[in-house]
This record gives sequence, C-alpha cells and structure tokens, in this order.
Amino acid sequence: MSNRRNNNATKPNTFVNEKSPSAPTIFKFGDPESVLSNNIADYLGVFAGSGNYYEPPISLTGLSKILRANGYHCTIPPFRRNRLLQYYITNNVLSDEHLGNASIDFDVFGNCYLQKIFNTFGEVIGFRHLPAISMRRMTKTDTYCQLRKNGEKPIEFKPGEVVHLKEYDVSQNIYGVPQYYGGINAVLLGEDATLFRRKYYVNGAHMGYILYTSDASLSVEDEDAIKKAVKESKGVGNFRSLYLNIPNGKKDSVQLIPVGDIATKDEYERIKKITLEEILAMWRIQPALAGVMPNNTGGFGDIDKIARVYFQYETVPMQDNFLKLNQFLKPERHIQFGTPKEGEY
Repeated sequence: MSNRRNNNATKPNTFVNEKSPSAPTIFKFGDPESVLSNNIADYLGVFAGSGNYYEPPISLTGLSKILRANGYHCTIPPFRRNRLLQYYITNNVLSDEHLGNASIDFDVFGNCYLQKIFNTFGEVIGFRHLPAISMRRMTKTDTYCQLRKNGEKPIEFKPGEVVHLKEYDVSQNIYGVPQYYGGINAVLLGEDATLFRRKYYVNGAHMGYILYTSDASLSVEDEDAIKKAVKESKGVGNFRSLYLNIPNGKKDSVQLIPVGDIATKDEYERIKKITLEEILAMWRIQPALAGVMPNNTGGFGDIDKIARVYFQYETVPMQDNFLKLNQFLKPERHIQFGTPKEGEY
C-alpha cells in the first residue's frame, strides 16, 4: 500500500489495516449527528423544599416546552379555553382574558393562581390572573410568592391573598399535576419521529448502502474521487446520481449493497397515527373537535351530538372548577355561566 494511503489512516472516520496491504479501505460518510434532541429526563423535576418556598414536582418550564412539541397538543388547551368562555357571562369581577389565561394554566400545568382584589372595606371585589409558571407555594401557611428573573427576590403575597386551583395529585398536596402527564411520552415520540424525518432529508448521507469495489484497475486517485463524490452528496442537493466508468472492468467490479431504507421502510405514518390517537385520548377530545380528517367515508358521526357530550363531560366540570371562586364573593358579585340552547353546543 502506498505511503499516501497509509497517511490517510490518520484522518478522522478512515480505517486502514496496515498489516495487510491488500485489505479493503473502509470509511464513514460524515460525522455522527444526533437526531433526537430531547430527553424525557429534561422535563422531570423533584419535589423538595427550596428556601422558603416549595419546588413543583414537575418542571413547569419543561411542560411549557412540551406544549409546543406537537401540533395537536398545543392547540387543545386554547380550544378548551374557548369552550369555557363561550357561555361565560362577562362581568367586572373576573375578565374574560384573566379567566381564559387561568384556564390554559390549569390545563397545561395542573395549577392556576388568582390574586384577590379588595375594596377599602376588605371585601373581595375581583380577581386577577397570576402566571402559574412563576408562582410558588411558600412554607408559611396559605402564602404564595411569584418568582422574578435574574435571581431577584420573589414577590411575596399576603396570607390568603392568592387563590390556588389545582388538580389533585396522589403523591403530594402542595401542587397539582396536569391530567395529560401520563401521555407525555406520546407527545415526545411524535416530535421525535418528525425531527428524525427532517434530519433524514437534511442529512442525506445516512448509511443506507455499502459501495463495494473489487477491481484492481481502480487507482488511488480514482478511489479518492469516488469518496469525494459520495461525501459531497450530503446536505442541500443530496440524492444525486453518480456516474462511474471503469475501463475493462468486470461485471461485479462495483456493487451497491443496501443495508437499510429509512425512506420507504420506516413506520413514520404509523407512529404519527398512534401518537395522535394517544394525544386525543389523554385530552379526552374527539377527533372531530380537533380538526382531524376522517379516514373513512362515514366521518366521525353527528358533530352536534359530539359537541353536546363534550360540553357536558368536559366544559361543565371546568366551569364548576372556577365557580369555586364564588365562595370568596358576595352573592351579587358571583360569576356565572349561561346555559346553551338546544342545538347550540
């Protein structure tokens, strides 16, 4: 083997057997590239005391990132908010905006916080939404604080000033946990499948085949030219055709041996279908209400009946959750929800 070929052994991704001059040259195309950018462990927190307030059992920042990881997952909380506001009777105690924001916080984080607004007589006359992602339960009884950026001292509220509505968690009673928590893996799997497919097309030089050459007339210069042509097929403009001519070559001088074909044999569509079904199930929402196209000619059935059932079993319980605020208000200030007429669901 020539000195030039031996020198190539020092280059990354090139392997040459120096003990056998006739040994084949093996090299990889491109550097290793990670295609899965997220880890489930990045989204999990540990419930423990920290200073004078408690840390949530789950990373709230992680939950907010997961919300944007899937097209269906991120649109369901706003849909549920809109359904809640559809029959809300507007008033000056809790505005539509503050109720809507609290609704999304409750769905995404399993917690929502509302600050009481008092008049000069100490009576509660209204509520203001506080972002759940920055709110913490303090170690002092019925006291909450709001975290601030750059390590500044948290804003501490007076005891009893904040109303905390939360989902029940069997592991602890300080914070709530969202109902969809058990389905996070489905959201991440759907995202990973999409990212992998995107990386596949962007990368282009995946190990989908082995290019095997066995002709003695192939010079070192010719071999290097083939290497360069294959390497340059990566990235933008990939999937190019390659012309190779070996004078006096034999029939099997060059062989293309496939070792995998992700383009046609992966289960991308099946994964996306399964994760979609799991996401809709964990939110308990019918496909017809989520904008999913039916796969059969019969569709999803009577949309009015579906909307009515959803209203009764999902929207009404959410209304009841916020009607708990009335315990802090005088009867004349109670917030209320209207009742839809037949066929208006």
